[in-house]
Amino acid sequence: QVQLVESGGGLVQPGGSLRLSCKYSGPFFSSLTVGWYREAPGQQREWVATITAGRVVTYADSVKCRFTISRDNIIRTVYLQMNSLKPDDTGVYYCRSNEKWGRGTQVTVSS
Repeated sequence: QVQLVESGGGLVQPGGSLRLSCKYSGPFFSSLTVGWYREAPGQQREWVATITAGRVVTYADSVKCRFTISRDNIIRTVYLQMNSLKPDDTGVYYCRSNEKWGRGTQVTVSS
């Protein structure tokens, strides 16, 4: 059964960094596009970044130049390196692939 499990969230001060991981359990990972999304309190879930099977990456304007998405096909994991974090980056971060969602990991940016 396909599963995605996020990890790496936590509390960080403004300007800090976190690296999120999304572990995929299932076949054909190397051929899949994987996306990161986030949901702030009281707001709709929004797209953050995507990486394709060919490692083409795209980012929302709000995170461009601060976040980096990458993948390791051997261990079936996608990463989201988040630098220069701001309070507006606070939310639950989800990964999505193959029409499946993970359960999310909480990121809180606060002093």
